[in-house]
Amino acid sequence: MEGATVAAGDIARLAGVGRAAVSNWRRRFPDFPPPVGGSSASPLFALSEVEAWLTRHDKPFQLTAVDRVWQLLRGAAADLELGDRIGYLGGFLVYQERDPAGWKTLADQPDDIVRSRLADARATAVPEFAHLVTDLPDMDAVTIVRLAAEAADLEGPRAVFDFLCERYLEVHSRRHTVTPAAFASLMAALVASEAETLLDPACGIGTLLLAAADSRVRKFRGQEVNRTAARIAAARLLLHAGDARVAVSDSLRADAYDGELFDAAVCNPPFADRSWGHDELTGDARWEYGLPPRGEPELAWVQHCLRHVRPGGRVAVLMPGAAASRRSGRRIRSNLLRAGAFRAVICLPATGPAGTVAPDVWLMQRPDGARRPDEVLMVDACSEPAGAVQAWVAFCAGSELPAESRAVPIIDLLDDDVDLSPARHLAAAGTPPSAFPPVRAALSNAVDALVPTLPDLTDAPSPDVPVMTTVGELVRAGAVTIRQAPMKMGTAEDGPVPVLTARDVRRGSPPSGTAVPLPGAVTLRAGDVVTPLAPQASAVQVVCEGGPLLGPRLYLLRVDSEQVDPYFLAGFLRAARPGSGSSGSSIAGRLDIRRIRLPRLPLSEQRRIGTAFRRLMAFETRLREATALGEELVERGFVGLSDGTLRPSVKD
Repeated sequence: MEGATVAAGDIARLAGVGRAAVSNWRRRFPDFPPPVGGSSASPLFALSEVEAWLTRHDKPFQLTAVDRVWQLLRGAAADLELGDRIGYLGGFLVYQERDPAGWKTLADQPDDIVRSRLADARATAVPEFAHLVTDLPDMDAVTIVRLAAEAADLEGPRAVFDFLCERYLEVHSRRHTVTPAAFASLMAALVASEAETLLDPACGIGTLLLAAADSRVRKFRGQEVNRTAARIAAARLLLHAGDARVAVSDSLRADAYDGELFDAAVCNPPFADRSWGHDELTGDARWEYGLPPRGEPELAWVQHCLRHVRPGGRVAVLMPGAAASRRSGRRIRSNLLRAGAFRAVICLPATGPAGTVAPDVWLMQRPDGARRPDEVLMVDACSEPAGAVQAWVAFCAGSELPAESRAVPIIDLLDDDVDLSPARHLAAAGTPPSAFPPVRAALSNAVDALVPTLPDLTDAPSPDVPVMTTVGELVRAGAVTIRQAPMKMGTAEDGPVPVLTARDVRRGSPPSGTAVPLPGAVTLRAGDVVTPLAPQASAVQVVCEGGPLLGPRLYLLRVDSEQVDPYFLAGFLRAARPGSGSSGSSIAGRLDIRRIRLPRLPLSEQRRIGTAFRRLMAFETRLREATALGEELVERGFVGLSDGTLRPSVKD
């Protein structure tokens, strides 16, 4: 294990602390091990030195057998070689699972014998891997193989390889395009429910195919131009799905499955790849619906997939949102519609580094000579991708469609634009005639409840000038504590704990985020006062029910309720914020919350003023709700009168 190295994130995981704690150790302890590799932004440390340091400082840590495999891999391979070594190890784990007796016999031999015989033994037991790895292992690989075998005996080959893949993608997330798990599950559910054979012609590390591993699919076939990704995909599929093969070549230029038909296909093709082979593939027989434009390679992948499924077979392709409306692709979209190949377009949540890439799923079906469909399903699945499956099942059964979905007649789509964007057609669906009256009644009730919410405030002709204090002085006196959440909280779509975000505070809404609680996370309590860090934001919220986590970019002010009333404090924070209407107490430029001033008053007087502040906050919330209802009512009125679903009453 002399070559094993760990990154700061690995140390944090092994010691059960956050990354910030590791950074703090490096600053505070002169004897913390120095980096032995990596870069200044991502240093690597010798595992043996880190273990010794943690033990010397009585800091508990847990290093499992599979952890040792990962750390030894990091130390034995340069970054560019790490993926290949993990793929090679995956092939070995498949061999160990298929021929445990053969490996046990070979493992008893010296390392040089293992090195010379392992490749042939693996090729015999795992012929599907023979074209992916042809080189002999080096002595480092033999050491890692032995350690991986021990880990697999304890935890199983699948668990070991899944762990290694997860760690690898954390380190090299930019080298591989990985389809989000929710998208992969949706696409597999749409096409694999009745399929026994499944193809992915741009399979990457196998995420889409693997999503169908628990379905009725029994034969998995993939093709990938990147050999490293193909090795990993093959190992994952062989360990999880059994009958799997992954070819290494460009599917559009060198189709490894030419002439083969499958029950279904899935694909997340490379977007906007102008070097896809437009010129050399001009006369290709796959372009049944039209030659794909040079700038729309995704339409080549759609037709490639359709060519590889049996009549009636389904195809799910992840597409850029713009592909549904680009003028350059309208002829192919039109031909797909006329042939009855287009079945559904599902818009999905935005992804990417800044959450700006909002893809669609195009669900296709190869025409089988039966009656051509006359409708296409449009689904807005941006809030819940899994809900699109329910819409598809209802669409196929001819049942009532759920909200955020609509069956659009194909004849309505065949206009000059052939725009298949779900947002356009769902917005054009109109408002049900019954929607206007309930919204009008809700607005009436909201307006009626507004005025009673206001506190009864009177003029004070000559207000007394109270003795003032500041938030900073209250902090020093122990009456107020200021907290902030870590900037990186390990947020997750399906995290177990709700998170109050800065957006929630600005909107006055309940917690909308979720996260996995990590060290350093701040749990909210009833009575906490929360306000955004941004000096322009005038919003302040008093927490009514504890339990959620404090989100990033927020101040939390926790009061001693025997000294400070939370609503009293919240009211003066709100009044001092820029844009709140206060001119005297606002602080220009960058706001230092500790400098905000408030009167030094007895607790009873604080509570009396705090009650008025609380009623003003409640009024503001109801006013916001009434405004939203009013805007919705106006919009519904205009739409309903224009499309004929509403008409003036007799008394008007």
